Amino acid sequence: MSGTTRTSADLDPRRRRTLFRAWHRGIREMDLIMGRFADAEIGELSEEELTQFEALIEVPDRDLFRWLTGEDATPENYDTAVYRRLKAFHRHDAPIHN
Repeated sequence: MSGTTRTSADLDPRRRRTLFRAWHRGIREMDLIMGRFADAEIGELSEEELTQFEALIEVPDRDLFRWLTGEDATPENYDTAVYRRLKAFHRHDAPIHN
């Protein structure tokens, strides 16, 4: 997998930047989790939802991964509608790269 499958040509600068950052997290597993979600959802997120997604991008990879896998509890201030959509977006019964 080489990265994003979505063009950013139709996105405003904020969404382009967010899409790029979602695919350039630091560890490949988080690139795939955040990037695939961004590919599918970035154009549909409201401004408030985009703000919530940007806040998730700021979370260190290990912390966010542990929340998404249920290894650690998600802090209340990050347990937003967008976080729950991100978590539901990925199946937990198959490898991330499928």
